[in-house]
Amino acid sequence: MDEKENKLQDTAGEEKQATPETENTENTVNEDTVAKDITTEDRIESSTTDALEEKPLEIKNDEVLEEIDQENAEDAEDSENEKRHQIPVLDYHSMSMENLVGELQRLVKNEKVQAINKHVNDIKHEFDLKFQEFLEQKKEEFVTNGGNEIDFRYNSVTKRQFNEVYGEFREKRNQYYKNLEKSLKQNLENRLQIIEELKGLVNVEEDINTTYKNFKTIQEQWRNAGPVPRNNYNDVWRTYHHHIEIFYDFLHLNRELRDLDFKHNLDEKLKLVERAEGLQNEPDLGKAFRELQTLHKVWKEDIGPVAKEKREEIWERFSNATKAIHARRQDYFNELEASYEENLVKKNEIIEAINSIAEKVSNNHKGIQNQIKEVEALRESFFKAGKVPQKVNEATWSAFKGAVRAFNRGKNGFYKGLKKEQHDNLEKKRALLKLAIALKDSDDQTTATPEFKRIQSEWKKIGHVPRKYSDKIWNEFKDACNHYFNKLHSEKNEAQKEEFANFEKKNACLDRLKVFQLSGDKKKDLASIKEFISEWKTYGRLPYNKKHINGKFNKIIDALFKKLDISKQESELLRYGDKIKQLANSDNDYAINNERTFIRRKIDESKSEIRQLENNLQFFSNASEDNPLVKDVIKNINRHKDSLESWKAKLKNLNIMENNLNKEAEAEKDNSEEE
Repeated sequence: MDEKENKLQDTAGEEKQATPETENTENTVNEDTVAKDITTEDRIESSTTDALEEKPLEIKNDEVLEEIDQENAEDAEDSENEKRHQIPVLDYHSMSMENLVGELQRLVKNEKVQAINKHVNDIKHEFDLKFQEFLEQKKEEFVTNGGNEIDFRYNSVTKRQFNEVYGEFREKRNQYYKNLEKSLKQNLENRLQIIEELKGLVNVEEDINTTYKNFKTIQEQWRNAGPVPRNNYNDVWRTYHHHIEIFYDFLHLNRELRDLDFKHNLDEKLKLVERAEGLQNEPDLGKAFRELQTLHKVWKEDIGPVAKEKREEIWERFSNATKAIHARRQDYFNELEASYEENLVKKNEIIEAINSIAEKVSNNHKGIQNQIKEVEALRESFFKAGKVPQKVNEATWSAFKGAVRAFNRGKNGFYKGLKKEQHDNLEKKRALLKLAIALKDSDDQTTATPEFKRIQSEWKKIGHVPRKYSDKIWNEFKDACNHYFNKLHSEKNEAQKEEFANFEKKNACLDRLKVFQLSGDKKKDLASIKEFISEWKTYGRLPYNKKHINGKFNKIIDALFKKLDISKQESELLRYGDKIKQLANSDNDYAINNERTFIRRKIDESKSEIRQLENNLQFFSNASEDNPLVKDVIKNINRHKDSLESWKAKLKNLNIMENNLNKEAEAEKDNSEEE
């Protein structure tokens, strides 16, 4: 057993009889204890939690004193450690991975490494949970898309950034504790030596005033001896105070000096007690507890003992004030635990909502996109819901991950099927593209134009193709269609030039018709009107948006016929006579047959309308002929009968014309045979 250990153990038995100020059980200290205390990894794992972080609910009243001692021991090791109380611990659970990286960067850059151990550990814990969930999702998508799990690799920029910053923190932390180790060990050696000198004062035979001056010198040396390892802090201070009290007992030879010190110490400790009792009214519980720690530190490090008859009384007041603050903390943690239970209810509801969506994954892209937004919103709500009781934390997180994973499996399954459908669509569109390219230079507009319209319609019905092919195949198809229709429109533009020329001619004809006046000679006027009709029909097709001019022409012609007392049927036949001449002059059997078919269809339509109207008239058998409905039906019947007669007359004229043509053809044939 080495010398330093002996120095502390020499007083172990004596200290069991210590006053209430120092009655905590003493632990022996050796070189291994000191060395273990300052190893980097152990130090991080044993980092004391912040003053208002979650504690076990059932803390015995006397344990609060030990807790304060532990906090002060950590603070005493390095004055910068105290800053950990001022650095806020944020709600890391609600942060995204990117925000966690940002917060870690801020802490490592701006704060002392020894003050952010807890913050960094909490950030790392939350980041690891979120990244693991993210990685599992990506792996599931990889496998769903046909990949082999053993081949899965994912390069995350966010994870790489986190590792870089966390690596920087570890490097700074290791360097800090490496530099601190030597200093702490040396300070411990110095303090143990000072204790030995203090113990030696009671055995020196010299003037008491000289001894007292040496005592004051030792006290000053102690104050300036520097921090020691936190695991040795309380033991060293208890040993020091124990020998301080022994020395004061030794001072009974000079009671005046001893009593002056006792009185001074009592006054100082009363101030601490009063301040501790006043902390009951401090609304900020965290601030109150941190100040209480400071008061305990001053009590232990800066103020010596009081008279024996006052020791128990003054310590009891200070201890009771401490326990009162602890009771407030206990109430706070009880309330906090209740809020954790409420958070648990919220999180379970969120998990159930995600499970409900996962059980009914949509079967279309739009529906799934909406569900993705719902799940993402629920996921955000889960993280913002706050902490849950520690005993169910892992189970709650596991249930949450399971619900999200179930939805992702359903979503990925749909898109896997969708990709197959998209590849099928791609093959269909490729077939249409091939057909469009083959037709784009066709001159057969009668066939090609409707075919292009058909394949364009089919294209619209096919649906999506894989994104990487979408733009390319669409542009190729569009170019083929544009090539054909641009060529078609170019040809139509040429044809339209002729149609606009016809319009100009008809417009000029219409202008002359508008100023035409009847002479009173019916035969002459009728001939003039027929000339207008013949001229009008020679001008051919009009642009589609100019065909209204035909209506204007017919309206004036009908008005002129009416002035000549020519019935509508007669005017129709007069107009038709010009068409008969055109058909006769064209000598086109196909056109004549088409005209006959058209007239017969019109005759059939008129007969059908007449029959229908006459049947309808039977429903009014008991109605008066003055009935408006009856009058309207009769009017329509008469109109269709007139129309029927007109069509019959036209058919007759057409037959006569065809018969005449046939006779002329026979005559020409006979003449040629005679020759």
